[in-house]
Amino acid sequence: MRNEQRVVQRSALYSRLLALLAVLAAVAFVYTVVRENLPPRLTADWPWKLRLLDFQSATAAVIATVGAALARAQYARAVRPALGYTCRVLAGHAPGGALAWSCHAFNGAQDVAVVTAVGYQVRFTGEPEQPEPSSWSDRDEVVAACVARGLVDRQDLWIDLIGGGRPVPGQGTMFLAWFAERALADIETVLVRVRVVDRVGDVHERVLDLFRGVNRHPAAPDPHPFQLD
Repeated sequence: MRNEQRVVQRSALYSRLLALLAVLAAVAFVYTVVRENLPPRLTADWPWKLRLLDFQSATAAVIATVGAALARAQYARAVRPALGYTCRVLAGHAPGGALAWSCHAFNGAQDVAVVTAVGYQVRFTGEPEQPEPSSWSDRDEVVAACVARGLVDRQDLWIDLIGGGRPVPGQGTMFLAWFAERALADIETVLVRVRVVDRVGDVHERVLDLFRGVNRHPAAPDPHPFQLD
């Protein structure tokens, strides 16, 4: 299963349009160079009779459009979100202060990202493993499937409701879910597909495996991942 971050959609305005303009400028440049080197008898007839740009203007158009495309690519890299996640045993989430497997997503970049969609896939103990997720469910469907297995919402597990438009600030975190010991025994794995849009309109996706390295029988809270002592 692919779980690295990837771009699933580029902004049409800021990506495809610039690429199209660069291609048109390159075509005009090639046409102008060829036309300027033809003998006068050929430029008197079509299609070489048509004069699009002079050599200086064609060169300037290529430099401007290619430069704009490169600048856009560089800026897109600068504002690209860095999606990650962390899961560990924490106290205080489950009822009565019981220990729970708690999961958070984070944006390790400097710029804000905005959630466009979140999908879930849950596989219970004893169910066959799928090499690739075939379909994604929303939060309510996953909770209903867990309740149908006998788990109690807000007692054995809690999956946060994350709607489209939720910002994930740079260096910020976003709570995803927690699972108490009973849910940890009945659930084999939970996958979360997070899609966010950045400042230039590109949509990024990452699939988070919340039960990777799970502690199914927690005995004590885990230390903070960035704790030094």
